Amino acid sequence: MDATGDTTPSRETYPVIEDQLTPPALPGTVVVLETADEVIDRVAGDLVAHAEQCVRDHEEFHIALSGGSTPEPLYRRLMYDPDFRRLPWRRTHLWIVDERCVELDDELSNYKMIRETLVEHADIPPEQVHPIAATDPDADVAYERGFKQAMLYRPAGEDRLDYVLLGLGSDGHTASLFPGSSALAEPHRLVRRVHHEPVQPPDRITMTFNLLNAARMIGVLVTGTSKAATIQQIATGSDPVEVLPIRGIAPHNGELLWYLDAAAAGQSREEPPCAQTSKV
Repeated sequence: MDATGDTTPSRETYPVIEDQLTPPALPGTVVVLETADEVIDRVAGDLVAHAEQCVRDHEEFHIALSGGSTPEPLYRRLMYDPDFRRLPWRRTHLWIVDERCVELDDELSNYKMIRETLVEHADIPPEQVHPIAATDPDADVAYERGFKQAMLYRPAGEDRLDYVLLGLGSDGHTASLFPGSSALAEPHRLVRRVHHEPVQPPDRITMTFNLLNAARMIGVLVTGTSKAATIQQIATGSDPVEVLPIRGIAPHNGELLWYLDAAAAGQSREEPPCAQTSKV
């Protein structure tokens, strides 16, 4: 919500933040707040308001969540903070942005963290939770097929995700779309199997730009000093998507919001007591 009380984000304007932190020149709406805790509150509030509006407009809410350490405090906040418990989980379909090719109970599984922090504590119906069976040989094809089937009831143009939460790696990757990956230029597929040797495990299942950029709203959550150089590179450089995959995030008919703490924006006044680390 901006200073006027308007909850509709704009991709052309950068909101004026009360504490005079300066938003980097990123595409979309950029929110910079002093601490990661303040950022989490802002994301949670925007997410709940958007979910409620989608349920009013479309009767259901389809959200795709990312794993890793950065969004985990947000997921916990959604469960224990009374201000955010009203998210309409019974009308929500939960999808996974990307998954490592491990079993769903493996410590490296994105879904395992999301299940333990959200699914087990929300009243979301089990049939509306959609983990990726990433060890199956046809996991990418099956996940894409399942998503298309879930969208059949929606009219053309509305058969898309309502909200996607993304993170950012220090190498500029988002989801499991890594620098140099063939998936960056995928022309048709919504979900792809990828292999990126520098990370472990190297085999992943990921949503592609085709699916992500069709979303109604995309939030990119970035916290910690370890991401400041990457944010600066995105804001001031001209690297192509093959070098900085996050540049490929550009909603066709939706909103893009960046949520940064002061450390990630390169404006931290002091080193945060707990440095953020992210799994890739």
